[in-house]
Amino acid sequence: MNTKHCSYCDSEEYREIRIDYLYKHNDKYLLVPNTPVEICSTCGMSYYSASVLKQIEKQFFAIHSNNERADNYVNIPTKYFEPILELAA
Repeated sequence: MNTKHCSYCDSEEYREIRIDYLYKHNDKYLLVPNTPVEICSTCGMSYYSASVLKQIEKQFFAIHSNNERADNYVNIPTKYFEPILELAA
């Protein structure tokens, strides 16, 4: 039996959760709610299956080439990161 190990901490314990995955390519985006991901129970490292990522990529290109319709559209506010300057003591 082939047991998988976390590549970061070597743990064998994982849990599957569902997340909102944001895919980006050439300044275009696709938000994919309910994306399955395995999380290492020890360190929190995320693992996506290749088949899930391939499906997301396929959907992205189909939607952005107008061969498929998105389920929904959302507006997302943006804010550029501005570092906080620490005051010298």
